[in-house]
Amino acid sequence: MKIVLAYSGGLDTSVILSWLKETYDAELIAFCADIGQEEELDGLERKALRTGASKIYIDDLQEEFARDFIFPMMQAGAIYEAQYFLGTSIARPLIAKRMVEIARLEGAQAIAHGATGKGNDQVRFELTAAALAPQLDVIAPWRDPAFREQFPGRAAMIDYCEQRRIPVQASAKKPYSMDRNLLHISFEAGILEDPWMDAFATANRDMFKLSVAPEDAPDKAEIVTLEFQRGNCTAVNGRPLGPLGVMRTLNRLGGKHGIGRVDLVENRFVGMKSRGVYETPGGAILHFAHRQIETLTVDREVMHLRDSLIPRYAELVYYGFWFSPERLALQALVTESQKQVTGTVRVRLYKGNLMVAGRRSPVSLYNPQIATMEADPTRAYDQSDATGFIRLNALRLKVHARVHGSPLNRKSHRPAPRPKTRNGRPGNP
Repeated sequence: MKIVLAYSGGLDTSVILSWLKETYDAELIAFCADIGQEEELDGLERKALRTGASKIYIDDLQEEFARDFIFPMMQAGAIYEAQYFLGTSIARPLIAKRMVEIARLEGAQAIAHGATGKGNDQVRFELTAAALAPQLDVIAPWRDPAFREQFPGRAAMIDYCEQRRIPVQASAKKPYSMDRNLLHISFEAGILEDPWMDAFATANRDMFKLSVAPEDAPDKAEIVTLEFQRGNCTAVNGRPLGPLGVMRTLNRLGGKHGIGRVDLVENRFVGMKSRGVYETPGGAILHFAHRQIETLTVDREVMHLRDSLIPRYAELVYYGFWFSPERLALQALVTESQKQVTGTVRVRLYKGNLMVAGRRSPVSLYNPQIATMEADPTRAYDQSDATGFIRLNALRLKVHARVHGSPLNRKSHRPAPRPKTRNGRPGNP
């Protein structure tokens, strides 16, 4: 039996690699995706082979991540529960996709992951595998009672590695867990499980990696210019860039000014609430600027239709349905809506704040001659036409009030307070 394991070289996946090899008497192929986490990869191949892997793939997927996952999601304006930029969520289908590709290439019968049974990642990995390769088995050791009984805590895992001479850094557990990629860094668990704890307090500044605290950001605002073509950012400050270059540049600029920090309690797909703290400097800028150019270029009804689907689209990403038929169908609508989203946006960055400093487009639907409060030289809009427009929209309201009475006359409506005289006492109405 061959198994492809998502492998980082840390304590958990080192133990899992060896445990799977022993338990299933299987050949283990390790896989590590470089998606911008910038973690030290030197020596990872040697370590995986020493731990029991027959082979290891270390693939740089950053360009694909930005182009085929982050950018389409940004076109959709997706944000989960009005706060979360979906940084971890959008990375998992890419990792699982590559695992499936390696499994096919190597003739493996299963893939395995180290996600816990309480989180969202297990769902994301496995739904992706189900959509792309339903014939593959998926092994999740943390959901196996035998594995949990053998490894009730980190001490048992460290002892296991020592007995088998598996090289791991057995340092004290961090007071939180961290996951990094090109779009963001997430922090959760440990000290962050108390939602009253102030993650942005001075004492916790060392936790953050991508951004400075807003109060430590420069005292002078910085203007950043983003150019869009068909809904995708193609240049920053006049410099043409591909999707990966855009994300790297915006991360640097946003981090400098403390942009994109979020602390939220979110609803996990598995049913529980969890507290997470996130840094998304480049993603926050891109999301904001994209919306600004849309305000000029997207038809009202198209925008409102797409906006009504944002919560659903974000849920599909968060829950792990990236390769589902419904997400692909929504993406087709999004792609159609973005055909004319072309132009330039200026954004002012200042101490954690994003402010628009101008936007323009060669295909702008905004016409100042029509919108002006002065005389309309184009005569495109006759103010007298509004009379019939209002009358037609008011018709059903009038009919409803005549049949059921005015809301002001209903018992549930509180009467207006009686006017007061100069001495403060109630007067006559």
